Amino acid sequence: MKMLQTTVLALATASLLSVSAQAAVNYAGQPYIGAKVGQYSPDIDDADDIDDATSYGVYGGYKFTPEFGVEAEYLTTSDTDVFEDAVEKAEYSADVLGLYATYDYAFPTTALYAKGRLGFAKNEVNVDVTNKISSSLNESFSESDTGVAGGLGLGYNFTPMVSAEAMYNFYPSIDLGDGDDFDASGVTLGAHFKF
Repeated sequence: MKMLQTTVLALATASLLSVSAQAAVNYAGQPYIGAKVGQYSPDIDDADDIDDATSYGVYGGYKFTPEFGVEAEYLTTSDTDVFEDAVEKAEYSADVLGLYATYDYAFPTTALYAKGRLGFAKNEVNVDVTNKISSSLNESFSESDTGVAGGLGLGYNFTPMVSAEAMYNFYPSIDLGDGDDFDASGVTLGAHFKF
């Protein structure tokens, strides 16, 4: 009789732990934090193609329900060449700070999910122009704008606490004056930890 009680107790405990682990994947009220890396792709109306920059940053969020949540993100880029000639060299870098509402759709019987986010972000681009003849002619300037931003992507829950996401993102357009706009989008790959 003691052996039967021990077996039943062990099976009940294992079942409870298994249900808890499965529920943690879609647990509402769950915060998370992560890091991401990717590519920032600018486009200026009246300019030749500008090289893409490597982007990296941090993000975190909170799930109110298994589907809906909020997410904040800070993304920055490497210094990337705009042009270079015998006299001058110009480089740009960018920073994005955003706050988004998120929606996750979990594909049935898999650990795969689709994610959409929509909100507002500040997109800032910084330009450094270096004069190779006289450093007194060097200049730096920045332009920024705040507006609608968002993204679409796919994620995968490796465990109930660790997930990875690949996303396409669009950022606010920056008005450069004279009818020129600095448009930017990007792709990122991120991983986050839920706690």
